[in-house]
Amino acid sequence: MNKKEISHIRRQLKLENEHLKINHIFTVYVQKETGDIYHHELNSFNLLENETQELFLNNFKKVLTGTVGAKLFTLKFKRETEVANTTQNTLYDGLKTDDLDEWKNKMLDIVEKIYTDKVYEFDTVVTFIKGEYSIPVHKRSVESNEGGNDNVNFNEFILTSVNKTDQPETSFTFDYIEKAFKASHNIDPIINLEKPLTGFLFPAFHDYTSDVNHVLYSAPKANEPDETFTSSILECDVVMSAAENKDSFELVVNKLTDDKVNATMLSNIYEEIDQIIEESKEDEDSEAPLLDYNDVEHILSSSGVENVDTERVKQTFQTIFDDEQHAFEAESLLPNKVKINTDTTKISIDPKHLKDVKYITYEGKRCLLLEIGDDVEIEGFTLDSSD
Repeated sequence: MNKKEISHIRRQLKLENEHLKINHIFTVYVQKETGDIYHHELNSFNLLENETQELFLNNFKKVLTGTVGAKLFTLKFKRETEVANTTQNTLYDGLKTDDLDEWKNKMLDIVEKIYTDKVYEFDTVVTFIKGEYSIPVHKRSVESNEGGNDNVNFNEFILTSVNKTDQPETSFTFDYIEKAFKASHNIDPIINLEKPLTGFLFPAFHDYTSDVNHVLYSAPKANEPDETFTSSILECDVVMSAAENKDSFELVVNKLTDDKVNATMLSNIYEEIDQIIEESKEDEDSEAPLLDYNDVEHILSSSGVENVDTERVKQTFQTIFDDEQHAFEAESLLPNKVKINTDTTKISIDPKHLKDVKYITYEGKRCLLLEIGDDVEIEGFTLDSSD
């Protein structure tokens, strides 16, 4: 799923919304360390108090919040043709059934799978919501005399959140009825809906149409996807974070340039990647661009890197990834700022200004030469150029 699609469904998580209807909510309380289910409860979402509905809706908005490729990942299920009870099959069966007991049992199977592989030092709550998501696919012409609504796709979905519980603190309170000060000894665990530990949306959506071969996964922290959760629980292919994607690309470039990269070459590489991204944005139907070995060969050759050919790039991919078909997410390779670090200083500049940086030797000393067009200002002070 791309940023636009995720943002669209997140915005629909609000009360009395005709485009997104939540039918049922299933909540499971799991004890720490043992992973034993202490209690579970199935309810019609509409029968919950409005305040409770709002709490859960805000929680699920947070599950769907974050940078694509850093916090949110669209994962592909592994192909396990000989296994019947895969996570994909369990979720799909739960999605399609109208029998509430069957849906509940399928979700309990997911919970059991989670806590077979995960151990938490605190009690947790797993919450599933099941609903329908309607997406306009064809708007009526304003000039036409057609009546009714836009044509829409109706898609069923299951959205899941895992939350920790916090133990309440003893507090000193004033009792208005008895007119007395006293210590409060509330022992009920507090379900932390402000910071979900993880979660996922099934199915994922592509071009606003459900894709049951993929799931949208929400990582606990940016650039830290939980490999146990993605591989063993969701049973999806290995995921690479945006940071790992960028680091791996740097390894490829360093190897293909024999660690001889200059500022102009880097600037050209970033310009080539930026052009690919911009061309992709012009096509509303295109997905986020991926760069395979052919793309990398073209980018490096066009950027002034010598002795780059297809076989050498393929071999480099095979050496680093053990997979010559590996592809980079283009958007994660383009930095907002380029950081230049030396023993004495740290500088951040826009990638397009890299061409203005030169690494020279002056009076026997290694120096960075930065071409500028205006005065230099440091902490509000304009430097005197007469020195």
